[in-house]
Amino acid sequence: MRTLLPLAALVLAAAPLPALACSVVPGYRVPTNIELVQRADVILLGIVEDGDPESGNSDEMMIRVQPVEALKGEWPTEPVALPAMIATDAEFLLSNPYELKDAHPQSLAGACNRYAFPRGSRVLFFLDHSDGSWRPVGSPFSRWAEDVLTDEAPWLQLVRFYVEIADLPEDQRIRALSARRDEWRARGDDPVAQLLAADIDRQLAGPDAPLRDELPEMAPGETDQEAVDADEAMAAEAEAAAAEAEAAAEADIPPGRR
Repeated sequence: MRTLLPLAALVLAAAPLPALACSVVPGYRVPTNIELVQRADVILLGIVEDGDPESGNSDEMMIRVQPVEALKGEWPTEPVALPAMIATDAEFLLSNPYELKDAHPQSLAGACNRYAFPRGSRVLFFLDHSDGSWRPVGSPFSRWAEDVLTDEAPWLQLVRFYVEIADLPEDQRIRALSARRDEWRARGDDPVAQLLAADIDRQLAGPDAPLRDELPEMAPGETDQEAVDADEAMAAEAEAAAAEAEAAAEADIPPGRR
C-alpha cells in the first residue's frame, strides 16, 4: 500500500530540521484546544528567563520559566525547567496573537512542536509533571506553548474559559460553549470577539480530521513508475509548501494566513 501524507506532514520532509523529525501514525488527530486543556496536568503562564544545556546532557537544551500564574493545576513553587531553547535571530518568532487554531509555525520545522522561545517572552505552557520533571503535554502540531504578551490576549481569554468548563458533563459543557459563543458573536463590531466565537465553533464541531490516511492499493493497470511519478509530484508540492511556510515565518505570518 502507498501512504499519502497531507500538506502539514509533507512539509516536514522538506523543511529544515532543528531536531530529529517526528512522524505521525495513520489516523493521528491534532487535539482540539479544549482537548489540550483537558489533558494538561498544569497550564502555566510564565516568563522565559534563560536557557542552558541540561546538567550532564549537552545534547538537550533547557529553558528556565518563572511562574506567573497557574490557570490549571498546582502552582510551581520555583522556576520550571523545560526542554527547549532560547530563540536566536533565526528562530526569533512570536506567536500570532490572532491565530487560535494552528500551532506556532515552528511546529512545521521538523520537530512537530515549538522548540525555541525569545528570552523575556510571556508564554502559556501546557505541561505534565512526573518524576520531578516538567514536560510538554502537547502532541504533534498542538498549541502547547504560545506567547500571550498581555492579559487581554485572545488565546489567554479562551484558555481561561476552557479551563472553567472543561470538566463539566458533556451536555453542560456544550451549553456553556454555545452560550459563550453566542455572547461573543453578538459583539458584531468586535473582530477579536468574532475570532473567539469561531474557535468555540471548532470545539463544538468535535475532533479534527486525521492528518494522515492510507490510500487503497494501486488501481488495476497502474504501474510502479506511475506511482513513483505521483510521489515525486507530491514531494515537489511539499518543497513549495515548505518554502511558503519559511517565508511566512520570516514575515511573522503563520502559513495559510498570507
